[in-house]
Amino acid sequence: MTHENLNDLRAFQIVAREKNFTRAAAQLGMSRSGLSHAITALEARLGVRLLTRTTRSVSLTEAGLRLYTTLQPMLTELDSELASLRALSEKPSGTVRITAHDHAIVSILWPRLQVLLKRYPDIQIELSVDYALTDIVAQQFDAGIRSGSTVDKDMIAVRIGPDFHMAVVCSPEYLSGKSVPVMPGDLMAHQCINLRLPTHGGLYAWELEKEGKTLPVRVRGQTVFNNTYIMLQAALDGLGFAYIPLELAQPHIASGKLIPVLKDWWLYCPGYHLYYASRRQMAPALAEVIAALRYREK
Repeated sequence: MTHENLNDLRAFQIVAREKNFTRAAAQLGMSRSGLSHAITALEARLGVRLLTRTTRSVSLTEAGLRLYTTLQPMLTELDSELASLRALSEKPSGTVRITAHDHAIVSILWPRLQVLLKRYPDIQIELSVDYALTDIVAQQFDAGIRSGSTVDKDMIAVRIGPDFHMAVVCSPEYLSGKSVPVMPGDLMAHQCINLRLPTHGGLYAWELEKEGKTLPVRVRGQTVFNNTYIMLQAALDGLGFAYIPLELAQPHIASGKLIPVLKDWWLYCPGYHLYYASRRQMAPALAEVIAALRYREK
């Protein structure tokens, strides 16, 4: 089956509408002779004459009128749809799916994205809480959030937050009558609140550091969670030491509800980065999300 050239069909439509090769050629941005050749070639392929041409006028044959009557609404609808698609590409819309740590969502993403959503009602945001090193391409996410040190090298990364400390804290109730840890190994004698990572299903080893040397500590305790905010609550409830972002602990440290320990060993983490796969043409909605989240030092 032969598929006809859309450009030649559109050329015929314009000639039939204008009934003039010179005006039609000007609209198509081609020479009059080139247009005439294209129409002649179309007629030869179809095996019928479409136009009756004289030195002064152009008129449709019966076959030409039939083809024009069919083409006109089809090409008009196509032009309208293409215009709508171009408008869609210019107007931010559609769903942006992001996988992120719960702390990143609450502290950075949501405060900024709720403003964006009010500005662009045609954008939808889907946030998925995940501690795994998610393959965003395989899982069909538009972007992911990780600390700067764990972003894959084949991804484009954009900083969205400042560097931060991880703090070791517990409640005064828990520490009452117990020795205060002065070395990371002292945590082994205490109840600690663990974090289970989905990657390999293992428990997270607390990463403590001093003078550039990192010491992983595998702590023990009665509780295991996969949510930073529940870990914070467990610490406030006196169930042991928690290892959480200092930003979360700071208000409770200031109020005396939490006690910081091992401050010389607190890990200094690279700030959160948004990462995404390289694309030649980025969706406008994703571009707006990146612009809204991009970190700007105050």
